Amino acid sequence: MGDIVEIFLGLALGTIATYWVFSYFRKKNKKNLTEHQSIVLLDKIKSVCRLFSVEGEFAEIYRYENTKVGFKSLWSDKKKAFIVINAKAHIEDDLKKVKMHANTQKKKIILINFPQPEILSIEPDLQFYDIKNGLFNSFSPDNLTSLIQEAKKHIREKIPESGLMDSIRKETLEAVLVIEKIVETIGWSLDYSALEMSDREKILLESKEK
Repeated sequence: MGDIVEIFLGLALGTIATYWVFSYFRKKNKKNLTEHQSIVLLDKIKSVCRLFSVEGEFAEIYRYENTKVGFKSLWSDKKKAFIVINAKAHIEDDLKKVKMHANTQKKKIILINFPQPEILSIEPDLQFYDIKNGLFNSFSPDNLTSLIQEAKKHIREKIPESGLMDSIRKETLEAVLVIEKIVETIGWSLDYSALEMSDREKILLESKEK
């Protein structure tokens, strides 16, 4: 009777030990697979992230006016001109600056630190019309530098309403949606809630998801 009990206990302990070893290696292999998946996903995401750039052309009429005031404001002298500004503006959105990390427990890739689109350069070409000099306040070659700066400032203020920012953010959003599809192919999810989106971009996202 004692031999039977010993055999039974031996079998039971052997089964438990075998199950424990099997479970250990199964969990280890699953963990290794998950970590490998995260590395592969991060590498694929890095290959998709790139620098997006757009170029816009502007044609604006700018009215320039400058008044020189004399002794104790007793007199003033004005010069003015209409300036046609033909300018090119270059805007970029560097998706490579996005930081990312993997949550292996939840099988989630998290994207953070999305950059804002930046105005890379503004190249203005000025043409002067209807120039009117004052008696003691006339246009000089030195005025050109300050006028170019004012023209750049004028164009910079026009960029938000031009649609260029919407255009480049649309390209960025489409790249993020491509990344999301890559992540979903192996059962992971993508968290890009850190990306600030306008109502127009949210509509685009919803249309892509349908």
